[in-house]
Amino acid sequence: MAAADRQVVILDLILRQIPVRYSSQFHFVMSIPVCNIHAVLLYAATDCSVWFTVTFTFHRFVAICCQKLKTKYCTERTAAVVLETVTVLSCLKDIFWYFMLTGKYYLDNDPWFCYRRDGVVGSTVWAIIELLHYILTPFVPFVLILLLNAPTVRHILVASRARRRLRGPSHGGGPRDPEMESRRKSVILLFVISGNFILFWSTYVVYSICNRLWYIGFNAVSLPLCVQELGFMLQPLSCCTNTCIYAVIQTKFREQLKNVMKYPFNVIVKCINQ
Repeated sequence: MAAADRQVVILDLILRQIPVRYSSQFHFVMSIPVCNIHAVLLYAATDCSVWFTVTFTFHRFVAICCQKLKTKYCTERTAAVVLETVTVLSCLKDIFWYFMLTGKYYLDNDPWFCYRRDGVVGSTVWAIIELLHYILTPFVPFVLILLLNAPTVRHILVASRARRRLRGPSHGGGPRDPEMESRRKSVILLFVISGNFILFWSTYVVYSICNRLWYIGFNAVSLPLCVQELGFMLQPLSCCTNTCIYAVIQTKFREQLKNVMKYPFNVIVKCINQ
């Protein structure tokens, strides 16, 4: 997840957005015929970021709800195979952008940041291909995440109620229960990552689909430009926050972060004492 999110930041927020913002200084990129290759890499990285979130959710589902499958599936080897498969399929899926776009940059804040090939804008075939792209990323992940989270949360809540009954009526004033705290963190993590993913992607996807339908003649679905700008802001933000959320909720990560923050002060105190 961290590697895919970092690639999205590099390919989208840096290599794509800075030339758009400073188009006069970066006008030379229009003469470099690599925009369609950039598009394939960007959309593949974005797909990896989205689908790695799905595989993370599925991993949590297996680890919590499927104890028999857990020992076979939740291994480093299986994780490596799943991540490699998702990466390869994402790259193969997004090759069509190479043929849909040209190698020259458009240098404008547009869903297609490259010049399009002749006949693509009004083509029903290309419109269907692009709509299928949005169905696979992120509509299918939306559904999968919701379907996987529902039984996971239900299983955690049922197990938590059973554990409280076993601990007796005095559990409220007794010592802390690390198992219950771990389960509560799992529920919070699932809801935050899923909600963050769905919320930040929705505006971008709705605008992109409406924009594509408008180009092939469905003028009734036109949306104002502010929706486009909002979607372009939120969608990359989604690819940046999931990994941060997952890291911050880990106790060991927070401990290391505190050590980093305290280190300069500890050095100053040590120097003063000497």
